[in-house]
Amino acid sequence: MTGMMNVLIVEDEVLLAMDLEAMVEDSGHSVGAEATCVDEVVALPNDLDPQLAFVDVQLAHGSSGFDVCRIIQKRWPEALVVFVTANVSKIPSDFLGAHGVIAKPFSHTGVISTLKYLAEGVFDPPPNLPRPATFQPSPHLKDKWFA
Repeated sequence: MTGMMNVLIVEDEVLLAMDLEAMVEDSGHSVGAEATCVDEVVALPNDLDPQLAFVDVQLAHGSSGFDVCRIIQKRWPEALVVFVTANVSKIPSDFLGAHGVIAKPFSHTGVISTLKYLAEGVFDPPPNLPRPATFQPSPHLKDKWFA
């Protein structure tokens, strides 16, 4: 049995953010905060402490999900960062230390399966569930869970 994750959603497309929020909550987790750009992430309280952050690569006001990833890693170093983007080819091979990517467009089943997989890994690593096909783990996550 896994616990409930506190999830941060960083997405500038309102309908996609709402869709992700519904899937997170339908999976038994909570959305601690949502942001659409780097400045909004910077303004979040330090005690937010997410276990997981879904981060788009291209954000509002010309800001970058890569910058958001770095901020999350500094403020909440234990948080898993998963890029959610249609621009998978723009992600560097080292994922900038992030933990994986889900390609847009995504399916509800794929995101929910990924949430179950990641939750199991957060609370009882490594996960015993098979890795969902929609989730591409980074080398960093493989090292963290399967070293």
